[in-house]
Amino acid sequence: MTSQINDAAPHVILIVEDEPLQRFAAMDLIEDAGYVAVLAANATEAISILEARPDIRLVMTDVDMPNGIDGMRLAALIRDRWPPIKVIIISGHLADPGDQIPAETRFFSKPYREDRLLDTIRDMLG
Repeated sequence: MTSQINDAAPHVILIVEDEPLQRFAAMDLIEDAGYVAVLAANATEAISILEARPDIRLVMTDVDMPNGIDGMRLAALIRDRWPPIKVIIISGHLADPGDQIPAETRFFSKPYREDRLLDTIRDMLG
């Protein structure tokens, strides 16, 4: 009999947020919904995690981050290097970037409705 453990494993979501309170609030939301949360404080850290963890299925990233790479550039890099990974961009300053975001990427303004974010995550992960 073949095991389906990998199919039943919870999806892993990388949360990229430089503000600790928002990072941990997002982690609680994601974990309470049954997903596994991995945290990064900036895009450089996120890239290191993505290179080391092939189990990441979705990245939630803030737009405004320190260290030179913002969330928009991170999303574009993910699209180029890891095309299967889904991306959600979140911003407290940007209203709606329209076609400035990479294809198959979703955008949320802060503060976002948690139920809508979770519905979008479920939809993106299938």
